[in-house]
Amino acid sequence: MTNEPSKAYDPSKDGAEMNFRERMSYGDYLAIDRILTAQTLLSTAHDEMLFIIQHQTSELWMKLALYELSAARGAIAADRTAEAFKMLARVARIFEQLNSAWDVLRTMTPSEYTRFRDDLGQSSGFQSWQYRLIEYAAGNRNKAMLRPHEHRPDLMEKLTAELAQPSLYDVVLRRLARLGLPVPEAVLARDVSAAWEVNEAITEVWAQVYRNPEVHWEAYELAEKLVDFEDYFRRWRFNHVTTVERVIGFKRGTGGTAGISYLRRMLEVELFPELWRVRTVL
Repeated sequence: MTNEPSKAYDPSKDGAEMNFRERMSYGDYLAIDRILTAQTLLSTAHDEMLFIIQHQTSELWMKLALYELSAARGAIAADRTAEAFKMLARVARIFEQLNSAWDVLRTMTPSEYTRFRDDLGQSSGFQSWQYRLIEYAAGNRNKAMLRPHEHRPDLMEKLTAELAQPSLYDVVLRRLARLGLPVPEAVLARDVSAAWEVNEAITEVWAQVYRNPEVHWEAYELAEKLVDFEDYFRRWRFNHVTTVERVIGFKRGTGGTAGISYLRRMLEVELFPELWRVRTVL
């Protein structure tokens, strides 16, 4: 028996490519250099790096959420609802991931945030155009929230283009009508750019679905996928509120909002209100 160290493993002996002078590498494909040099600190505070990376990674997850929501909406509109189930399930998991990010940010204390908060100027999370697109795509179409983006014609074009097409909820209700459910004509012909108003007739449509899931299985499963999505979305909003309160208390937000009171008001916004009200009437 000897105490000689084992030889270092060389992956190239098993065929692993080791020379990338003229080949695309992992870093090349993922543009890692650009991503890892996108963190520009404006202060000497240690925790500013955490703050920047948490928000940048959240924006990347939101980009994927928009990608999946767009695909799901297209599939439902084309009566390929089964394909949309997978996409909507993935969106729910994305928001589960976004929820976990708050756990990391909550390791930052009020005194640590204070060291660089003034360097943020008037920048604030409520100015996220991707977050606004997610709300608009799902069905929460508050046109007042276009104003923070008026300085960017390119962003206004994206947001107004979204408002011009049916939301995910509009597309779902149109699918229910094609499945033979009694969706009112006024709902099908409504101005899709307008904010959704709670409709008792739609609550009754969903009640029919839930009372007879075996008869309306596609609609039933679609309803639960929407509820899953909004459930995780609500948790994300709630975790946002508790994280902000933990870090800044009841101070005004950097973007001029009322801070916690503004965020708590956002908790009351429902994406698919009739799917929550139907639970009461069953």
